[in-house]
Amino acid sequence: MHSLRYKWINFYLPFLGAGIRVLHPQSNDYTIKVQMKLTRLNVNVVGTHFGGSLYAMCDPFFMLLLLEHLGRDYIVWDKAASIQFLKPGRGTVSATFHIAPERIAELRAQTDREGKIEPLFNVNVVDEQGEVVAQVEKRLYIRQKAR
Repeated sequence: MHSLRYKWINFYLPFLGAGIRVLHPQSNDYTIKVQMKLTRLNVNVVGTHFGGSLYAMCDPFFMLLLLEHLGRDYIVWDKAASIQFLKPGRGTVSATFHIAPERIAELRAQTDREGKIEPLFNVNVVDEQGEVVAQVEKRLYIRQKAR
């Protein structure tokens, strides 16, 4: 499903310019893997990945997964984010976004009970050796649409 549904995002101009790519096909409908090569368009003044590009590659994907799986009866927004840079990013970096079906069911049930929720999600940006370059925390806002 993601290989078709998210194919458009590889042509989204901010991602295209930064060299951010959603990899296809995905292993399942609950996982999105994103990759970014170091290029002259996303390099900073010291020759490593620009921090804004590292964050941009992590920006929409938890929200997109929840929009897909919660369905049209729910509103999902990004509410807050933070990023910690742990080491310089060189070469190709990647991040894998995954929300298990059981967690999605829990989020749906919690939203139905409480009206709105603000869950946290975390993802690591890793280099080609699997070392963590940055850690990103995302707070989302979820509520049911008015009926």
